[in-house]
Amino acid sequence: MFPPGPKGTWLGGNLRDFRRERQDFLTRSAREFGDVVYMRFAHRRIFLASHPDLIEEVLVTRNHDFIKHFALRLNPLLLGNGLLTSENSFWLRQRRLVQPAFIKSRLAGYAPAVVATTERLLAEWRAGEHREIHAEMMRLTLQIAAKTLFGSEATSDTRDVARALQIMQDNFLERFLNLIPPPLWLPTRSNRRFKRAVRRLDEIIYRFIRERRASQVEQHDVLSLLLRARDEEDGKGMSDQQVRDEAMTLFLAGHETTALTLSWTWYLLAQHPAAAEKLLAEIQSVLPGRLPTFDDVAKLRYTEAIVLEAMRLYPPAYVIGREAIRETSVGGYPVRRGMTVLMSQWVVQRDPRFFADPEAFRPERWLEESAKHIPKFAYFPFGGGPRLCVGNTFAMMEMALVLAILAPRFRFALEPGATVTPVASFTLHPVPGVPGVIEPR
Repeated sequence: MFPPGPKGTWLGGNLRDFRRERQDFLTRSAREFGDVVYMRFAHRRIFLASHPDLIEEVLVTRNHDFIKHFALRLNPLLLGNGLLTSENSFWLRQRRLVQPAFIKSRLAGYAPAVVATTERLLAEWRAGEHREIHAEMMRLTLQIAAKTLFGSEATSDTRDVARALQIMQDNFLERFLNLIPPPLWLPTRSNRRFKRAVRRLDEIIYRFIRERRASQVEQHDVLSLLLRARDEEDGKGMSDQQVRDEAMTLFLAGHETTALTLSWTWYLLAQHPAAAEKLLAEIQSVLPGRLPTFDDVAKLRYTEAIVLEAMRLYPPAYVIGREAIRETSVGGYPVRRGMTVLMSQWVVQRDPRFFADPEAFRPERWLEESAKHIPKFAYFPFGGGPRLCVGNTFAMMEMALVLAILAPRFRFALEPGATVTPVASFTLHPVPGVPGVIEPR
């Protein structure tokens, strides 16, 4: 017995509606049909789970009944067998090897690189300039990722990585939204572009690996830690291929999602000057005339609240999915092997059952007593359960430091008449970007 759901076409099911208006279609389906909705994307049968208890059921209680969903396997050349795509005992081994790179003492070591890189960006800005803020944030977080992950400035590679990332997203969407996606070995124009992009990214990553293995100087970036990591059970480390897969995952997934959150944050602050002034007051109070350090991050509570609220309204990962590997159930409905359960941050984090005035940008909600009573999986921008994003604490630190450096010196005004639309591709993008004017404080 399937739960209720929207009608679809005979051949494509609900794929056409999902193609046209992804966030609206998911939201409308959840609000109209309930917390478990049945839909079909061509031959794929899908449940949409939209209640925190059901999301916890999938991500935690029954997590052994699921693996990552089919879409992440559409482009195996890019992320390989890294943390985002690997499963079972291999994933657990890799998680144990990667996790030490993000413990508190390591984060403190990365903070100076975040600050220095942001300062360099700031030196290029001039009052009154027109800049596309999303492009600026992508450039910034890419350089931060290159420095903290690989110990490299990577300025010469920035454009290549950004172009490759866009090609990857285009290819993913094309394959995901196609009734019959062409196999990667087929020499279509899209596949050829995609493979060239992966080769270019591989050149960059493997160059970093070769340089680090050849270096006699001990480094403290993430790549060095991955190369030195040894499994406690068998004493073995990672091959270059495994290091490449994990580094690629951290490099691409880490910098882009952080850039998106910062972009949406500046967009929201430009529309809410009172919140921007409150942010400035906190930064000036905690950091009277100096740059932030790792130890300051915990004191910037309103800064953190702004980031949390930006991710609530505009989650970079707007939907996640799990594929059943055995017969199981969700919300009392049987889930057959091979079926996918989708859980949408966009849908649940804007649900009025869990957030008062859900469409409003109100960072204060995270500082109020009521925040303690928000159901755990009503807010899950980093996922949850054993597969919780390994770099979530690094991302939160990075975004707080960036805000603390930029906000006291500049504010952003949206260009008159600018319309910014959240468009869901692989992640949630501001389209056509965030065109703004840099104004001095």
